[in-house]
Amino acid sequence: MTIEERKRVAEIVVEEKGSCDVIVHVGAINTGQSVELAEHAQSIGADAVGAIPPYYYKYTSEQLLDHYRAIIRAVDLPVFLYNNPGLSGNPISAEMLATLADEGLAGVKDSAFDLVSFYMYLIKVRKPDFIFIIGTEAIAAAALDAGANGVISGLANVFPEFMASFYRTWQEGNPRKTGEHQLKVVKARSILKYGPTLTMTYAVLKMRGMNPGHPRAPYQDIPASLYERAEGELRNMGLL
Repeated sequence: MTIEERKRVAEIVVEEKGSCDVIVHVGAINTGQSVELAEHAQSIGADAVGAIPPYYYKYTSEQLLDHYRAIIRAVDLPVFLYNNPGLSGNPISAEMLATLADEGLAGVKDSAFDLVSFYMYLIKVRKPDFIFIIGTEAIAAAALDAGANGVISGLANVFPEFMASFYRTWQEGNPRKTGEHQLKVVKARSILKYGPTLTMTYAVLKMRGMNPGHPRAPYQDIPASLYERAEGELRNMGLL
């Protein structure tokens, strides 16, 4: 989306948020755009902002630290760091995260898909009120057991009831039942990997009777054969 489109989407979400808290993502390819989006988020009443590192180009640790320092200085809102090295190309080490936590960072969403690196975040960051969020449902149970405060789940975009049920199961404290539910989560997630994540999300929303439109080019709707295969398997799981 363009910067203006992102601002408008943020405005709509904040207008409709009800009793929910809204964390507006302000990650961008450069610091100036991230600061602009963060300041806009604060001006419309967002509750917090989060940002992936600047992507595509490689940056030094100090450059990345300065990027987040600029966002933290720009707003009087909690700032979350979104670690997704697979997409950004710029991983955030536990030492970097600890430094930013000491300088005002409120929390992290970690989508590295690496439990050991997430554990290192938990070990290195000593700020008492720091918020640790695992950014994938694939390893949610293990992350929650280790001390994660919550989960941001891509699967919840299409099956929010299913993921809410998983979280309630974990809260009950039955390891075997939680493990069984975690495996179902991974199975459902694997079906959504039959095609690109974004296009599969559009397809499953259609299966659920919604009209999300079409993914923006160069993405395309998934082929009919793949749609039918995924629909059948999700139906067999009881999700449709």
